[in-house]
Amino acid sequence: MKRTALPSTDLVVSEACLGTMTWGEQNSEADAHAQLDRAVAAGVNFIDTAEMYPAPPRPETQGRTETFLGNWLARQRRGELVIASKVAGPGRREWIRGGRTDLTAANIVEACEVSMKRLQTDYIDLFQIHWPQRNVPMFGQVAFDPALEKAPGGPGIREQVEGMAALVKAGKIRHWGLSNETAWGVCEFHRVARELGVPGPATLQNSYSLVSRQAEGDLAEVLFRERMSLLAYSPLGAGLLTGKYRGGVRPEGSRFALFDTLGARFRKPIVVEAIDAFLALAERRGISPVQLALGYVRSRHFVGAQIIGATTLAQLDENLAAAQFDLDAETRAEIDALLVRYPNPAN
Repeated sequence: MKRTALPSTDLVVSEACLGTMTWGEQNSEADAHAQLDRAVAAGVNFIDTAEMYPAPPRPETQGRTETFLGNWLARQRRGELVIASKVAGPGRREWIRGGRTDLTAANIVEACEVSMKRLQTDYIDLFQIHWPQRNVPMFGQVAFDPALEKAPGGPGIREQVEGMAALVKAGKIRHWGLSNETAWGVCEFHRVARELGVPGPATLQNSYSLVSRQAEGDLAEVLFRERMSLLAYSPLGAGLLTGKYRGGVRPEGSRFALFDTLGARFRKPIVVEAIDAFLALAERRGISPVQLALGYVRSRHFVGAQIIGATTLAQLDENLAAAQFDLDAETRAEIDALLVRYPNPAN
């Protein structure tokens, strides 16, 4: 599998990153370890997790995913792998860290240290802020609403940068990044980091797929000018772009069958219409829907890696192969024509 150097870092990562959020909910620890072994055998060296996982998050399972990964990681050559995790933000899961979810410097450090223990490692290669502290549209929301502003608004960006800088200085993380962030937020984090003379964020992990393309506008420019790369999550649109939910079908054991409230942004009628159009395009071109979807994400200049998740080894094999698929010019032209009609339906 092709590997690439992430700009502004010394990290060289596989173009497919193994996602982990089903481990501990839909997948057992044995399943998780089998996926890890299969992915590494296929050339994957990049693994992404979070203190909040598995999803959907529950107090009873929180942290289980990192624990499963840590039990496997303890038997591996640590230096050959790039491990990413995330600190949860405020306002969504108040039972994490006993309710200490504001992104203070102390809470960021505490979250990292607890994650390191679960992961059985003395450093994390990439530590990310899972979602912003401030009022910002995210997870499918589009409009910014100033009426949702709170006073005081909690720890500011300066304190968050200071927390990450302290972890870098202590050798507990190599680099840090952002997730579910806006163009303004990325720019402000970099401005503050430059002012403090410390490393800024190296990556941005946002939703990106054929039906979720918010990253292609001002964010793409910010990533280019700040020498960052996108880590694309949900490149299959929560599984919809595989075609398995076509016609309203909900396969037994699938995410939408098990968890009726997950992925609301992907359940809008316009998204279903767009999905059907992309599935028809894949059929016309004689390729699989997964090849179409992951091949498109792979072709974007600002993507450093796409995060690939699965609940079965068969799904994982298909996804890893498709993440290395090159779309031909004719297929790309037909995709572009459809994107005029469906520019960003899930956002």
